[in-house]
Amino acid sequence: MTDRGVDLSALPKEVRDQLAELDLELSEGDITQKGYEKKRTKLLAPYIIHTPVLPPQNDVQPPAPSSSSHAPPPASSSRYRERRTRRTHRSGGTRDDRYRSDIHTEAVQAALAKHKEEKMALPMPTKRRSTYVQSPIETRTPPDSSSGSEDETSARRQSSMAAPPPLVNPNLQSPDWMNRSAQGSSTSSSASSTMSHGEAKPQPQSKPQAQPQPQYKPQYQPLYQPHHQLHEQSRTAAVTDMLAQSRIAHTENSVPPPDVTAVAPPARGPRVDLPSKAVVRGMSRGQSRSSMMETADGRGNLQRVPVNSRVSTKIQQLLNTLKRPKRPPLSEFFTDDSEEIVQVPQPDPNTPRPEGRQIIPVKGEPLGVVSNWPPALQAALARWGATQGKSPALTALDITGKPLYTLTYGKLWSRSVKLAYTLLNKLGTKNEQILKPGDRVALVYPNSDPGMFWVAFYGCLLAEVIPVPIEVPLSRKDAGISQVGFLLGSCGVGLALTSEICLKGLPKTPTGEILQFKGWPRLKWVITDSKYLTKPSKDWQPHIPTANTDPAYIEYKASKEGTVVGVAVSKVAMLTHCQALTQACNYCEGETLVNVLDFKKDMGLWHGVLTAVMNRIHTISVPYAVMKACPLSWVQRVHVQKARVALVKCRDLHWAMMAHRDQREISLASLRMLIVADGANPWSVSSCDAFLNVFQSHGLKPEVICPCATSPEAMTVAIRRPGVPGAPLPARAILSMGGLSHSVIRVNTEDKNSALTVQDVGHVMPGALMCIVKPDGPPQLCKTDEIGEIIINSRAGGTMYYGLPGLTKNTFEVIPVNANGVPIGEIPFVRSGLLGFVGPGSLIFVVGKIEGLLMVSGRRHNADDLVATALAVEPVKTVYRGRIAVFSVTVFYDERVVIVAEQRPDASEEDSFQWMSRVLQAIDSIHQVGLYCLALVPANTLPKTPLGGIHISDTKQFYLEGNLHPCNILMCPHTCVTNLPKPRQKQPVGVGPASVMVGNLVAGKRIAQAAGRDLGLIEDQDLVRKHQYLTEALQWRAQTDPDHVLYVLLNAKGVTVGTATCVQLHKRAEKIAAALTEKGSINTGENVVLLYPPGIDLIAAFYGCLYAGCVPVNVRPPHSQNLAATLPTVRMIIDVSKAACILTTQNLMRILRSKEAAASVNIKTWPIIIDTDDLPRRRPPHIYKPPTAEMIAYLDFSVSTTGMLTGVKISHAAISALCRSIKLQCELYSSRQIAICLDPYCGLGFVLWCLASVYSGHQSILIPPFELESCLSLWLSTLSQYRIRDTFCSYSVMELCTKGLGTQTELLKGRGVNLSCVRSCVVIAEERPRLALTQSFSKLFKDLGLSSRAVSTAFGSRVNLAVCLQGTTGPDPCTVYVDMKSLRHDRVRLVERGAPQSLPLMESGKILPGVRVIIVNPETRGPLGDSHLGEIWVNSPHNASGYYTIYGEESLQADHFNTKLSFGDPHTLWARTGYLGFVKRTELLDASGDRHDALFVVGSLDETLELRGLRYHPTDIETSVSRAHRSIAESAVFTWTNLLVVVSELCGSEQDALDLVPLITNVVLEEHHLIVGVVVIVDPGVIPINSRGEKQRMHLRDSFLADQLDPIYVAYNM
Repeated sequence: MTDRGVDLSALPKEVRDQLAELDLELSEGDITQKGYEKKRTKLLAPYIIHTPVLPPQNDVQPPAPSSSSHAPPPASSSRYRERRTRRTHRSGGTRDDRYRSDIHTEAVQAALAKHKEEKMALPMPTKRRSTYVQSPIETRTPPDSSSGSEDETSARRQSSMAAPPPLVNPNLQSPDWMNRSAQGSSTSSSASSTMSHGEAKPQPQSKPQAQPQPQYKPQYQPLYQPHHQLHEQSRTAAVTDMLAQSRIAHTENSVPPPDVTAVAPPARGPRVDLPSKAVVRGMSRGQSRSSMMETADGRGNLQRVPVNSRVSTKIQQLLNTLKRPKRPPLSEFFTDDSEEIVQVPQPDPNTPRPEGRQIIPVKGEPLGVVSNWPPALQAALARWGATQGKSPALTALDITGKPLYTLTYGKLWSRSVKLAYTLLNKLGTKNEQILKPGDRVALVYPNSDPGMFWVAFYGCLLAEVIPVPIEVPLSRKDAGISQVGFLLGSCGVGLALTSEICLKGLPKTPTGEILQFKGWPRLKWVITDSKYLTKPSKDWQPHIPTANTDPAYIEYKASKEGTVVGVAVSKVAMLTHCQALTQACNYCEGETLVNVLDFKKDMGLWHGVLTAVMNRIHTISVPYAVMKACPLSWVQRVHVQKARVALVKCRDLHWAMMAHRDQREISLASLRMLIVADGANPWSVSSCDAFLNVFQSHGLKPEVICPCATSPEAMTVAIRRPGVPGAPLPARAILSMGGLSHSVIRVNTEDKNSALTVQDVGHVMPGALMCIVKPDGPPQLCKTDEIGEIIINSRAGGTMYYGLPGLTKNTFEVIPVNANGVPIGEIPFVRSGLLGFVGPGSLIFVVGKIEGLLMVSGRRHNADDLVATALAVEPVKTVYRGRIAVFSVTVFYDERVVIVAEQRPDASEEDSFQWMSRVLQAIDSIHQVGLYCLALVPANTLPKTPLGGIHISDTKQFYLEGNLHPCNILMCPHTCVTNLPKPRQKQPVGVGPASVMVGNLVAGKRIAQAAGRDLGLIEDQDLVRKHQYLTEALQWRAQTDPDHVLYVLLNAKGVTVGTATCVQLHKRAEKIAAALTEKGSINTGENVVLLYPPGIDLIAAFYGCLYAGCVPVNVRPPHSQNLAATLPTVRMIIDVSKAACILTTQNLMRILRSKEAAASVNIKTWPIIIDTDDLPRRRPPHIYKPPTAEMIAYLDFSVSTTGMLTGVKISHAAISALCRSIKLQCELYSSRQIAICLDPYCGLGFVLWCLASVYSGHQSILIPPFELESCLSLWLSTLSQYRIRDTFCSYSVMELCTKGLGTQTELLKGRGVNLSCVRSCVVIAEERPRLALTQSFSKLFKDLGLSSRAVSTAFGSRVNLAVCLQGTTGPDPCTVYVDMKSLRHDRVRLVERGAPQSLPLMESGKILPGVRVIIVNPETRGPLGDSHLGEIWVNSPHNASGYYTIYGEESLQADHFNTKLSFGDPHTLWARTGYLGFVKRTELLDASGDRHDALFVVGSLDETLELRGLRYHPTDIETSVSRAHRSIAESAVFTWTNLLVVVSELCGSEQDALDLVPLITNVVLEEHHLIVGVVVIVDPGVIPINSRGEKQRMHLRDSFLADQLDPIYVAYNM
């Protein structure tokens, strides 16, 4: 600062006024720090005296003159007055001066300056604009408990912060570590750092070498280029496909074949199949393994978005920040093969260790025996009431700080006696006594009414009932209200005393009764105003026994976890404590005491109510509300009443200091003791010093400041006795924060930034014995240079937690032990909950409280210290009234530090983010601890304690439940989670001697293989021999059974809208074949695209193509409402398949040629389009018969979940074999009926819709899935109406029914829907069975008669459309539980149900006849043993013949469709499904009586994420994420350059969006041991889903990287 050499008091008045004005502008945020310093320097320049700097003596400097920043301007400044009146509602609370502790500010500045060199560019979170709007500040100001313009704790810390260095006598001979108090060594709090830590706005990064810069080109390019050029363009495209009702299928192979791409803007419509890499299979496996998820595969395939797009820049920034080495450096990990173990950091050899001898208990002076001590406290009141009745006992102030009434000792006595009499005799009816001595009663009085409280308290003592003072409840939602109920319950309270006014203010029900508060026992309310009390008869006297060990009163105490317990204080302890305080503070009869503290508990009660009455002291009670309106009121009271003692907290010193210019004539010379109740807080030093600086000129003597240490359990632990004028002031300890974190006292020498200055709290209380013990584990005595918990043995302490004997034993009956664990005596001590040490001269120093202790990675940090550092980072622009909460949460085996602050309503996004990133750096530098989460919430939204402080345990609860609703959040798991297991190193792949096979065993285990039954030549062998082609089968059926109905098509109302008999289908096929040859002049072998909605036209067109000798290519039609997203995929399949013609309906033909279509694709280059709606009756000249069954029958195109478009060739032989296999498995014949509700465009869905009925002759009832959108119950009511035994559906259909009909089962039952007929309901899928969905479907519809055994799944892949299908015979599908940790290591470990980290897997149906599967190691290609995880390979007559590609890439063909094992059986040709799974032999028997081999599918290899050397399946992470918070509707994960990105759909309100960020980060860390890099919160329906209900994660990834998601919030975890 520029004013070091200026005596501000000597400046001309107008200069002082201008300075004051400037200070005010700064605190209001009207001027920047830089501008402030500039103007200020200019003002002071003429007055600076340049003095030579003297070297400090003995490290001690006199204080700098109080700078003007420590005080508001004089009252004469009229503009200042005006502004004050304008902002009375904000009181002194918003001034930033109280954050000033120049020393700590400098420390924080220095720490931040270090970081400045690194120029960190942290990516700022991305927010949708609407979420910037902060919720309005609720100004809920309760009647008289402050709305917390100042939170107790934060004010205490900040106020602490206004001190120039303390005065220390240089001649003081105290040891070195006590005496280093000098400029720059204390850590008090606040910074005005102007350092910018890197720009908040992302700058475009220099592009990494690996990425060829993709360019967006016009929609269509020559699509087929030489192979090597293809990747370049493919990346530019986010090719999309169609729609909800019409989805393309899915590619399961573990390889991305080459891309063929077109650009289309992504859709946010209904479900879409989107080939993001618009791809055709055909690329060597070697190239591709990692290019799917981990895009950095060395081929330069890094991103498919321009690098300068906003998101990628931010992610790049994030990556840059994460590449920096973390501190502290990680030590070596150790791991264990079988279990992932948390990394245990090796102990640091430089860790400071205590070296002193064992501490000796410290004894207080003996408690003096005075002849006239009363035998009980009530006796003292009786004495003064009788002999000194006119003497004033209590003066209460009104809201303006003027005396309201004075209660004399006579009045206090008579009213208390009246109350005692009423309580004991007048509450019930004549003969019953409601209260008996020893009963507990609640005292409910506001802070503004001390008189009523005094009467109630002493009335209870005289009636010998036990008062339990509590706060006035204001609403059902008060913070911690139910815990107060727990206190009342544990104390057995049934009666509450209150005043009439207070009772009127309590929340009522509409009928006028007092609300039943959550968790409270039923209470009877008694009003204690005088007019309602009965005067006792002349002969009635209260019974005043000598003080004994029965409880006198119960004081409430909230623990760290938020539970409220009652500390019982016995009558003798109460009396002894008053005696000890009288002796320690040297109270004299008739003194005046000003009390600013809460008179219901702690120091306010002990000094201001109990000890005061014992010594006939006149107490002036200053309520908290007065302090808010007139912060100087207590100082004025001291001045007016010439008070001898004042009882205050740091915040009161601070506020008085802020306001003192308003009052010139004030004298504090009468004070002999200024007791600082929270002087035990290390941050109180600066408040005391600053207050002394300001008020020394008003007669305040330095030696009267008396900090003390107290706790509800031990009561007063220590208090500084008033000093002798002129004697040296006590020394300060300057401790190293690093040492403190290891509980060791070390003088801070090396790094002055991380020092803590603490003042002593005087000596032990008279008559007490004190020890210091280790805070955790057995109460072992500490060494002299070790910090531990203070424990006290004294008659003047709490006796127990009322009604909680277990807790009591651990706190009130502690016997300290020595280093060998041997107890050092018999006497029990009480734990005080304070952490500290004994300094020279037996002075006690307190450095924190147990409840503020955060134990992180074996080191202890004090929440108050962290708050002080956060407050030192220039919070004025950002933090609302310094309201900051710090707590720790347990995540992944360690405590993690969380800071939550209230954000000012006018704070800008950039300011807030910058403040947050600076706090991170400051805390890292000064405390060497990483923050896990830093959240800003709107002003006034954190739960409050009765005095307006932040209710920490409720805040923590809100954070954990996801109810905080932050408006800004910064998570830093990468920096602070250093105990993750070591990344797995992959072993080199090689076929070793251990793999030698013996018969059918691998390494002693049965080979993991399984087979369906033999296809054999079955009963319809004639049919098979005669008609090996489906065309022949159809012709044969048309002749032999022409009127047999094969197909029935239903609409949304369940009405039949179309049927096809054998002969009708045959004739329609002939018409289409004729049209193809005549209109389309198509040659045999050419490809024809079928573009139809689900229905019978599609079936007819398929057979028409076969009759004409063409190859049909079935394509999902574009969605008329969403052409931009769905048409390009149609176009791509048409181009890739080189179709010569398109068969479609009139309606779709119009769409293909419409203007809307022209916007997405080039409509001029469509092939011939034939509309098949009204064809003439023609017959083709002949029906084509293929020369061999190996000829291609049709092409099956599908988009996989990884966005891969793949076409496979299906031969006539494969069709026949597959249909035969299905017929056998499901026992299909012509008298049977099945219902099909799935999309008929690819895979097994197409086979069941179009082929199976013609082959087996059964009747298929067709239900197009899109009809369910208008009538949800269509499918289920059809099953019931037609008494269907076998039905096939997709997951999408099952999910629709579960979500939409789950609550309507009674309604359906009423309509007569009965599903007891259903024998098998098979979900057709190409993924791991979704157990949760199938189980909830079974459970929900059990009431409609659905058998629990009916639901099962099928499994198919690109290379084989149907591997498994649960048939009618054979055992039920079985479920096993596997260990997820082993799964990540590619191992299967079976565990019991309910085991931690277990994952249930259901068998994917029975293997079809003629199918053999084997489990193979994908790297070595050798067979694996039973219950080992590997790739599923399949051999069957219905395998596909190969990929349909435009390059004849034989290598990939051979690799995927005709591959051999590397050892074992070298002759069989297998096809690779690209799915991981395992085979397990079960105890069940199959139809032939052998043990059944079950196949379990774990997931697609393409989809897996390789992170930290382990293999993760996205669905497992997504399941965890969806459980994290009720507002998460759906989620999807993908990786981007080794960062895990989680996208979650928010179904709640947008204010919940940021609550999800920490919960998602926590759950993924806990359950999967992964750190989430980016969390993206989006609207429902943003995650693209294909027709089979599978998430299209790759497409989502492309949209995210191209910045097309419109997210609500994007959080970049540091």
